[in-house]
Amino acid sequence: MGNVFMVLIPLVHALVKLAGLTPQTIEIEPGTLMNIWVPKNIVTKSDGKTVYLPPTKPAVVLLHSFALDGILTWFLQVFALTKDYSVYVPDFLFFGGSITDKHHISSSFQAEFVAKGLEKLKVDKVTLVGLSYGGIVGFKMAKLYPQLVKSMVLSGTVIELTESISHDSYKRNGVSSWSDLVLPTTLEELKRMFSAGFHKVPWIPDFVYRDMLETMFSNRKEKKELLEELVVSDKDASFDTNYPQTIQLLWGANDKFFDLGLATSMKTQLGEKTTLESIKDAGHLAPIEQSSAYNKRLKCVLERMTKDQ
Repeated sequence: MGNVFMVLIPLVHALVKLAGLTPQTIEIEPGTLMNIWVPKNIVTKSDGKTVYLPPTKPAVVLLHSFALDGILTWFLQVFALTKDYSVYVPDFLFFGGSITDKHHISSSFQAEFVAKGLEKLKVDKVTLVGLSYGGIVGFKMAKLYPQLVKSMVLSGTVIELTESISHDSYKRNGVSSWSDLVLPTTLEELKRMFSAGFHKVPWIPDFVYRDMLETMFSNRKEKKELLEELVVSDKDASFDTNYPQTIQLLWGANDKFFDLGLATSMKTQLGEKTTLESIKDAGHLAPIEQSSAYNKRLKCVLERMTKDQ
């Protein structure tokens, strides 16, 4: 039997293209390339070269989780949003088709990488939607590029991944490091990752799990370094929570990575421009597990946030 993901991934890509997006490769600098899905109508040709036009609708940038690349994390949201928004879905470095010859990549570097890609695409004002790792990068982008990032919708994430937050999550999920949890090497470890990510794990046959192990976890060395760079000691953590952006925290009520209590505490720290809503029967991967409820709330939030864009 062939690998089911060798069929599934091209099928997802074909459906996303039907929804109006197209993949592009952007050179950020020599040796560093971004794969990003963009609206088809902003891509044109001039003198045989690809030229990008500014977005024709409010720009929404979807920042993916650590387990999946951009389009596999967000394809259910792409279908819901492309009618009303210019949707951009980048792959972070070492995910999907984004590559670099640089080493020891931090979340701040990922933030700069995405911002430079958007600049080349003539996008100057965005709402970020970030899940997990994507939310951490989103917080960095909001701090580094306040003129670019006007608002954010964040799910299952933290401002900074401290040692104490990490240890709490390790204890809940029976692991001793983030690599143990999100870079599985065996069938049992992959099932544990899904159990941690979902409130209720759908039944999946073992051969599909095996196909996932073969397909979804490339660049293990680089990703392990990303995780190690991500965790900061409590004493070195920044307590600057002064963000000018409007922020919506949209949380899975049963998140086992970063629980709802942590989200409530973060809302208090971020202040009155931040609101929090939870989604019933949803875990860490709420946009996938409860996509209908998530999309309904997301569309309401985006309508409010982008009315002046």
